[in-house]
Amino acid sequence: MKPVSSVSFLVLLAVIITVQGSIMYQSPKVLIVTLIRNKEHTLPYFFSYLEDQEYPKDRISLWIRSDYNEDRSIDITKAWLKRVSKKYHSVDFGYRSDAEKRPDEKSSTHWSEDRFADVIRLKQEALDKGRKMWADFVLFLDADVLLANPITIAKLVDLNLPIVAPMLLSDGLYSNFWCGMTTDYYYHRTDEYKEILNYEKTGQFPVPMVHSAVMVNINVAQSLALTFDKKRLPPGHYNGPLDDIIIFAMSANYSSIPMHISNSASYGYILVPLEQGDTLEKDMEQLTNAKVYIINEYGAVKLKEDLKHFVKEVPKDKMDVSKIYMINLERRPERRNKMFNNFDELGLDVEFFPAVDGRQLNDEKLREIGVKFLPGYADPYHKRPMTMGEIGCFLSHYYIWQKMIALNLEEVLILEDDIRFEPYFKRRVAQVLADARRIGGWDLIYFGRKRLQEDDEKWVEGSETLVVAGYSYWTLGYLISLQGARKLLAEQPLQKLVPVDEYIPIMFNNHPNESWVNQFNNRNLVAWSAAPLLLYPTHYTGDDGYISDTEDSVQIDNFNKPQNDTSENSVDKKGDKEQLSSKTLMDSTISRDEHELSVANRKTEL
Repeated sequence: MKPVSSVSFLVLLAVIITVQGSIMYQSPKVLIVTLIRNKEHTLPYFFSYLEDQEYPKDRISLWIRSDYNEDRSIDITKAWLKRVSKKYHSVDFGYRSDAEKRPDEKSSTHWSEDRFADVIRLKQEALDKGRKMWADFVLFLDADVLLANPITIAKLVDLNLPIVAPMLLSDGLYSNFWCGMTTDYYYHRTDEYKEILNYEKTGQFPVPMVHSAVMVNINVAQSLALTFDKKRLPPGHYNGPLDDIIIFAMSANYSSIPMHISNSASYGYILVPLEQGDTLEKDMEQLTNAKVYIINEYGAVKLKEDLKHFVKEVPKDKMDVSKIYMINLERRPERRNKMFNNFDELGLDVEFFPAVDGRQLNDEKLREIGVKFLPGYADPYHKRPMTMGEIGCFLSHYYIWQKMIALNLEEVLILEDDIRFEPYFKRRVAQVLADARRIGGWDLIYFGRKRLQEDDEKWVEGSETLVVAGYSYWTLGYLISLQGARKLLAEQPLQKLVPVDEYIPIMFNNHPNESWVNQFNNRNLVAWSAAPLLLYPTHYTGDDGYISDTEDSVQIDNFNKPQNDTSENSVDKKGDKEQLSSKTLMDSTISRDEHELSVANRKTEL
């Protein structure tokens, strides 16, 4: 038998991998590099999302190093690798567990010269490893990055850029790229940075710095000049700090290799690095924020079964109020589940309150309940009567107010099921509560709302977290006192019904329609608002996944049907009750720090 020649073998191979006349090529080879230190709290999620990347694992090699840990980082990595190693092309895991700190470190968050030197040495070793093993791409991936989008790696490979990073979101304005660099090699903020971060423009953009999740195309000839080692840079060019990401960026600059940031998809999340002296509790809060973002976008947080025992259960409480209710239609279990996933991560003890379903209402039932409509009411924008959904929404809140009185509940937080929580939610609620209780005299505090007046709202005297509420829409979430519930019920609102987000501003006497306002007597509700807001809607009108069970329901039939209001005080809502652009919402929110700008207000449905 003749031996098969190399040419014959290639022909044979081509035949084998031909499917219906199309040649199938294997995916490019990727080396993923991760350095781990004291990441016990992020690793179960980091590994869960890495494992779920929809890229052939037999085309991925893992290069992982870990040292100087004070927690179970090595144990978690070993446990995960024990189960998944065979799926990957190769795994190289090196670690040391003989010391918790370097001699020159003041704390685990202190970046000493020795620590920088170690990181530079390890990253350079990994980059050289990728070159020697003929990898097509090397992905440097930090252990506090959660690649929530399962096609992230495939997308980066498909872009086929020399250096590219997926834009990662976090608290405030922090991300994994720079749009500007100072002459001494440090961060410089530019207008373009915010445009990219806020998805005002999307695509792939050249930038001077990317970090934390960086894919390098090893097949680019100039990539041989890339380095993390200051000594390998061209002589006389660099006089900057001993910093791995800066040195790498400058090596790209000196070699004319462009770096790109990609925001053409929503890729994932990153934690803001801890400063020296920061505690683990701050990182845990950031991780909670990231998980809440993920729940809002994907419905749940991924966590592999064998890694769950490494995650501590979050204890639940009521944030020092009497009760927290979440209003939800029983036929909307997907919203209910999503909300309770949020509550589990935030540690909130919340009771499900079945909403009154507008689909189950009709004229006869409304008569039985005793509902009558406010004479002259018509929706200010649509010029229509109330819908059954709006009536059901009002009744849901109304019954909670009644329950407060029956159970003598002093303070109740009422949440709807289409909300997303701002970062550090519980801590910020505690600040709002402390101010409100110290000052006293309030009946209702908005946690989330749509502000309709352009005039500035006055700060509550003595507070840095509360303003006196102006005319507002939405009942996304609000804190109400027992006295406030009594005031809202005392006017017998079922006898002159309007939507609940019209009724509340009427009752604190800040509503522009005088013909409606004058039909209510004791408009003495004291209403404040958290500033900045603590809650926002999950979706706005027109977003993917937007559903409104109040707007998208039948209107009342011939039962006390109102006439269109032609009063000159009629308000143009400038769109649906549920509609407000992210930009308008941010502009109308009082903020004393640009870092209050949350990922929650960015467009992620691309």
